[in-house]
Amino acid sequence: MSRVYLLILAMVLAATLVGLAIAEQSGYVLIAYKSFRYESSLWTFLALLALAWLVYLAVRLLLRLLGVSGRVVNPWSRFNRRRRAELAETHGQRDLAEGHWAQALRHLRRAAELGERSLPSYLGAARAANELGRTDECDQLLDRAQEREPGAALAVGLTRAQLLINRGAFEPAREVLVKLHEEHPRHPTVLRLLQQLYVSLHEWSALLALLPELRKERVLANAQLSDLERRAWGAALEKAGEQGLGQGEAALQPLSQTWNNLPSALRGQPLLVAEYARQLLRLGAPQEAEQVLRQALRDDYDERLVLLYGQARGSDPARQLQTAEGWLKKRPDDAGLLLTLGRLCLADKLWGKAREYLEASLGRQRSAETCAELARLLAHLGEVERSNKLFQEGLSLLAAQPQPPLKA
Repeated sequence: MSRVYLLILAMVLAATLVGLAIAEQSGYVLIAYKSFRYESSLWTFLALLALAWLVYLAVRLLLRLLGVSGRVVNPWSRFNRRRRAELAETHGQRDLAEGHWAQALRHLRRAAELGERSLPSYLGAARAANELGRTDECDQLLDRAQEREPGAALAVGLTRAQLLINRGAFEPAREVLVKLHEEHPRHPTVLRLLQQLYVSLHEWSALLALLPELRKERVLANAQLSDLERRAWGAALEKAGEQGLGQGEAALQPLSQTWNNLPSALRGQPLLVAEYARQLLRLGAPQEAEQVLRQALRDDYDERLVLLYGQARGSDPARQLQTAEGWLKKRPDDAGLLLTLGRLCLADKLWGKAREYLEASLGRQRSAETCAELARLLAHLGEVERSNKLFQEGLSLLAAQPQPPLKA
């Protein structure tokens, strides 16, 4: 409020001083040019100059207002074009987030053609077209995005690869990602998509070659990387076992080579030891499987390895049974170990001892495997009625187990 008072006081003072100056001396101005002649007092001339300046400012403001209003009213003006693009982009991104693919495609395609920053609109429109199954249109939108913004090749390529993976076109996606990997070998998103693609394609050799880069660039957490590495090597062992089928004397060569290529730090992993032993049994090498399992169980007891140990046949069956019975001293209630002992006794035709172990295992845990083993033994011993009951129970237990997912 004090500033207002000071301003008013200053204006009054200025007006007083101007009035005194006018009263004291009016001054004289003469402008003559050929036949034109203008005469007035100095103060009148200054007043006319001030009025002319105010008229100039008013005309300038009026023209600016007319220009703004014309830009708003004119539907083809740059202002209106940009506003329509922004509105279409807003609606399109909202529709995309809500899963309204058709509306998103329409709005984002329009925004891409109208707007100056068209890349997000083109990429969003391509995603909407892909979700609608309009793959040709999706590819055309991505090509158009590449033409409009040549410097966005990486963004367009990543989007193209992701959309190809989403539609199940893994081979074209691989071509795109391999090229991007050559151009951007350390890009984390490229590496992550390549990893996902190799898992989907079961390209375990390629995935194993990619693992050092995934670890170096910290694309995944350490726990995820370790799990992925175990899974990849396990799948590689399984594939090597499949390659050895029907190869005669050379059946074990692919499997042994894969096992030897396994990093030494992973050879003690129970999951990989179990897979290696499983493939040895599959290829008809039970003695090698028994040796591998016995050495692994000497270092670390694992239930999966114990169950496989009951299916392996070593060169010395009595020693194998004695080894397993030694584990029983520390784990007398281990149902899996009791099942293994029962199987080893069955292999040695120790019927009474096998029955004791199998019934003890079944008493601690009802499992389909134990029911089947005991049922076969009882059928051999002539106890057909109880054998049939155990077979039926085993089938019921097997049907109640969750089924593993089908491989892609």
